[in-house]
Amino acid sequence: MNLKAKLFHNRLINMHHDHVILFNRLRIQITHKRRSSVIGLSFISLWIVGYLIFALYPIAYSFYLSLFKVRLDGGAIDLTFEGFNNFAAAFLYDPYFVEILIEYVLEMLLNVPITIVFALLIAMLINQPIKGKAIFRTIFFLPVIITTGPVIRELMNQGATTLPSIESYGIIDLIITNLNQAIADPLQALFDTILLVLWFTGIQILIFLAGLQKIDKEIYEASMIDGAGPWESFWKITLPQIMPLITVIVIYTTVSMSVFSLNEVIIYIQNVMLGESTVGTLTTGYGYSAALAWIYFTVMVLIILLFVGLLSIRRRSRV
Repeated sequence: MNLKAKLFHNRLINMHHDHVILFNRLRIQITHKRRSSVIGLSFISLWIVGYLIFALYPIAYSFYLSLFKVRLDGGAIDLTFEGFNNFAAAFLYDPYFVEILIEYVLEMLLNVPITIVFALLIAMLINQPIKGKAIFRTIFFLPVIITTGPVIRELMNQGATTLPSIESYGIIDLIITNLNQAIADPLQALFDTILLVLWFTGIQILIFLAGLQKIDKEIYEASMIDGAGPWESFWKITLPQIMPLITVIVIYTTVSMSVFSLNEVIIYIQNVMLGESTVGTLTTGYGYSAALAWIYFTVMVLIILLFVGLLSIRRRSRV
């Protein structure tokens, strides 16, 4: 018996042209759709295996550690079961995490819409019949390539992520003194890193530009014949056509800003993991930092669901 017969004709699997018999009992009909699905899965099988080993397992293990107080004892890991006490400690005993998390939420509610609006405006300008579109696309995409963690940190230290004109006219001080602190702090953070926020728009501009170029120009010509101006064309034609792209960009922007290496929440979680926080017994270590990471992940998902829900409501209201 050759190798092919051993592999496909045995007690476990008995493969025929139009059906497969598993364990000599379960008969599965082979259709064209199922055959195509198997071929597709075979192409991404390496990615699936890699995801299960290098992504899904660490994620599940991090949640497992979040239920314990973790102590490194030489080469061994000493685990003391705490249940959900790590999660409770984040809100009851940690004096910094909740404050940093609230600032993160407010910054996301401001930064994500500003980033999307700026990316859409730039994409619409580049989409106009002008020369050198490739050069402009490259210019706006360059920050995505060069703005790694060390580069951004150095630029922030040199004040390259702020607008000097805003600081020279005292606009920030005016905002701080006349608004509530809960609103003033995110606005101040936005002004301090306004250029950094705009640097996050390189990929979003390319996505919007691709969507704008797929819109049939004959629709705009027909609307102009009917008397529609640029403003009406944008709200009635452009925006509905690119609305699915806005949903994708909202998710991408929120995730990219949330996992940015200089994000204050991520920096704090790293410091807690390394034991730099000394408040209480459950506010340091790997277990507590894993709990903070899961809280942070949950808040990020809620922000995404909020934006996507608002876009869905907007889309339904236009139907």
